[in-house]
Amino acid sequence: MKRAVIHSAEDARRLARRNLPWMVFDYIDGAAGNESGALRNRKALDNVLLHPRILRDVSQRSLSSEIFGTSTERPFGIAPMGMCNLSAPGADLMLARLAARYSVPHGVSTVASTPLEAIIEAAQGHAWFQLYFSGDGAGTFKLVERAKAAGYQTLVLTVDVPEVGRRPRELRHGFTMPFRIGPRQFFDFAMHPRWSLTTLFRGRPQMANFLMPGFEFDRTESRAKATWNTLAQLRDIWPGKLVVKGVLDVDDAKSLVAAGVDAIQVSSHGARQLEAAPSPINILPIIRNELGPNFPVLFDSGIRSGEDILKALKCGADFVFVGRILQFAIAARGEKGLDALWDVLSSELSAAMAQTGITSLNARDLRPNTIQAPD
Repeated sequence: MKRAVIHSAEDARRLARRNLPWMVFDYIDGAAGNESGALRNRKALDNVLLHPRILRDVSQRSLSSEIFGTSTERPFGIAPMGMCNLSAPGADLMLARLAARYSVPHGVSTVASTPLEAIIEAAQGHAWFQLYFSGDGAGTFKLVERAKAAGYQTLVLTVDVPEVGRRPRELRHGFTMPFRIGPRQFFDFAMHPRWSLTTLFRGRPQMANFLMPGFEFDRTESRAKATWNTLAQLRDIWPGKLVVKGVLDVDDAKSLVAAGVDAIQVSSHGARQLEAAPSPINILPIIRNELGPNFPVLFDSGIRSGEDILKALKCGADFVFVGRILQFAIAARGEKGLDALWDVLSSELSAAMAQTGITSLNARDLRPNTIQAPD
């Protein structure tokens, strides 16, 4: 069989689809409703154009960046993703090691399949803890204290999931955590023996942060009780940087700045929650113009290439986060696949910089004083 080679994010996705059980692939790949939101995100990014510039010396280019005063070797990091070990055993730690090598933030999900303490250790401190508020908040605040004790310096409150979005692909498979094994799921796993046997040998993926006494989590539990008062409580007890993720409204962005957060993350959760949400890349320049040039604005949702990363930076992002395509790369070829896709993204970004006459990723080199929203 021809060796699986990753030349693009689409290569990684294609190989992952071949290797993963259908239920797992659709959990990673799926979006809300009929998935028109995901298609709209892709179209919006495609509609952002990068203008070539000529006869500039672009022979020396730097991909380094900075976030919260910390230097990074790339302007993109790892978005928080739940249950990454579904893509392959040990995926969380593969991502953590990648973050350590490039000094980029690794978003550690509340529902990670590896304990938050182990991830920040493997990431050599380059990890941010992503927090869901759920139920009455008692377990949420326990997790905040646990993250603080583990050495996390940045907390990311995700606010765009008051109720978990309906993703029909998951529902059709009967996807639950932990797995509920019926005839349909058994057949699915039997058709993908390499994944199934490896996973059986290494242990069934679980929501590891809730395996300790006193920590419980229901993935489907309502998160609708989070309010501005919740944010104020978090601000009072969290001494480090506080990021709010899932912002798509200018007035909300301004209120968050007034509430004392350190950054906002423009995001639609990869179109996994509200199908009719606007495309984040269209909202990003509007929020950037409203907040001015100096307030940290982060971005995720729909990134598939190095050119996409440059588009987001030029539209106003200070830093970009990449999500599910990294899981596809791991499912395709393990840690070698992850490294290969990271190199692809880096190469694509570097080439796009050269084509557009950019040698550094400083905001003054990337963006005009007023950023134009995409059509």
